[in-house]
Amino acid sequence: MAHDFPLFGDPSSASGGGSHDPSGLSREAVLAAVEARLLTAFGEPSGRAAVTFLGADRIEVLRFGPDADGLVRYATLGMAAAPMADPTATVADQVRGPRAELVLTVRGARDSVLRTLATFAATPQVEGLVVAPGGSLDLGTPLWDGAPFTSVLAAEPGGLVPDLELDEPADPVRFLPLLPMTPNEAAWKRVHGAAALEERWLRHGADLRDPDRRAVPLD
Repeated sequence: MAHDFPLFGDPSSASGGGSHDPSGLSREAVLAAVEARLLTAFGEPSGRAAVTFLGADRIEVLRFGPDADGLVRYATLGMAAAPMADPTATVADQVRGPRAELVLTVRGARDSVLRTLATFAATPQVEGLVVAPGGSLDLGTPLWDGAPFTSVLAAEPGGLVPDLELDEPADPVRFLPLLPMTPNEAAWKRVHGAAALEERWLRHGADLRDPDRRAVPLD
């Protein structure tokens, strides 16, 4: 894993690379539309960084905020450049298939999370994983320096950032909110499912944007 430029450096640094595709579904066209949608939702980024993985395209992470409530949002840029492929498929479709970017909201900046988010966003390319609502992503290490969370639950899209429609026959880009889970919550979710965990969070009034929150009661 290599950083293309300093940790959350110049927000004006532009994405680049790749070839032109007159169909409108080139990597550059898709990511330009994704970034425009993020800027419409959150305003100008306060920083951005990029991570490159061996054998995979570059993944950027944009930071927005803090806003008036002290919330900072981190969004990936690069995951949606190609559709996620079913790992059981014999041949990957280069146009059709789910596309997504990831959005994490936390109270106060936690810039070390960029490495984790970039790793999560690269998993469709590196591991052939299809990231979808209700699924979880786990590195087994803290999401950011000192975090009590080691994994995230991918929630339903559409609340923070509306889906981005692409030219047919491509699927729209969905912006999946990531909800941090403690190790105990992640283990409980594996047994009882995502909906049951979300119901627990709701019942106990968990502030999922609190970087220091404790696990909800799971008995």
